[in-house]
Amino acid sequence: MIYPIQIIGCPVLRKIAPDITPDYPNLPQLIADLYETLEVTEGVGLAAPQVGVSVRVFVIDASPFADEDPSMANFRRTFINAHIEERMGDKEYFNEGCLSIPGIHEDVLREPKIRMRYVDEQFQPHVEEFEGIAARIIQHEYDHLDGMLFTDRVSPLRKQLLKSKLNAIQKGRFKANYRYKMAR
Repeated sequence: MIYPIQIIGCPVLRKIAPDITPDYPNLPQLIADLYETLEVTEGVGLAAPQVGVSVRVFVIDASPFADEDPSMANFRRTFINAHIEERMGDKEYFNEGCLSIPGIHEDVLREPKIRMRYVDEQFQPHVEEFEGIAARIIQHEYDHLDGMLFTDRVSPLRKQLLKSKLNAIQKGRFKANYRYKMAR
C-alpha cells in the first residue's frame, strides 16, 4: 500500500515515536509499505511518522547517491528502535530536503559519522558506525523519530527567512508528485 505523506503541520511529525516489540501488529507489511511509498515518492529515506504511524521505524534506499558514492548502490536498510549513541567529527553542511516539506531544500549542519544501535526486521540487534551520505540520511530519518524536521536544524536567520514558505506549505500552497495528507 502506498501511504500519503504527512505534510509539515501534521501533529504526528512532532511526536517522539516509541520503540516497538517483535509482536507489533503487521510490522512486515508496514515495512513493505514504507519501501513501496519511498519508491513512488522518489525519496531516499522514509520514517513511519511521515506516513502517520508513530513508531521507531525507518527505511533507507540510498541508491540514488550511487554516482556520488558507489558504496550507496546497494544501501537499502530497515532500522527499527534506532538510537544514536554517538555523533563524531566536525559538523559539515549538506543540502537536505524532505517529503514532508515539499519544495524546500536547505544546508544542514550535521556530524559526518555516527554510531547507532538498532534492530533489523528479524529483531536482531546491531551496533554500527555509519559515515558520509549514509550517516546524513540516517540522521535525517532519525530526527523524524524524535519529532524533528530538518528545518529545525537550520540557522535562526534561515528559519526566519523560511517562515512564510513553511506557512504556505501548511496552507496547501505547494506542488508534490505524490499523495499527501495535510493537518486538520
